Amino acid sequence: MSRSVVFFVVLSLCLSSSHAFSQEAAFYNSSLDGVKQINESVALAKKENKHVLIQVGGNWCPWCIMFHRFCKDVPKTDSIIQQNYIYIPLNYSKENKNLAAMAKLDYPQRFGFPVLVILDKTGKRIHTQDSGLLEKGKGYDTTKVVHFLENWTPKAVSAKTYQ
Repeated sequence: MSRSVVFFVVLSLCLSSSHAFSQEAAFYNSSLDGVKQINESVALAKKENKHVLIQVGGNWCPWCIMFHRFCKDVPKTDSIIQQNYIYIPLNYSKENKNLAAMAKLDYPQRFGFPVLVILDKTGKRIHTQDSGLLEKGKGYDTTKVVHFLENWTPKAVSAKTYQ
């Protein structure tokens, strides 16, 4: 009888952790129109005087989910993003490759996934980042990610900063 209880406890834990991962994995929405997402984000960025940080990838990509979690869970990265960027996930998957959005962003999928694209508040692409360059071991490197985020803030790319 105790074996049955242990089995059900282990089964419950596995199902709940799988459910938690699937909820987190829903970061990307394959039903969204990427061009519409970009346009709405640019309008908000203009209003808030921020840049747009687009994370292109999909729920099928463990590194994509890992980067999203990393940005949320590391206070420094979360703070930089909250203060300087409109952060959006743009889906690229077999269900929806968002080809019009990829063209608008100058085909960032060539770098692999996730790939990060930064637009200014007018919607001009100012940088595309291969996220592989931000990795360390089996995860992301805080120093590299912070450096990347800080170098593309509105203040960092403003000529006024350097006059």
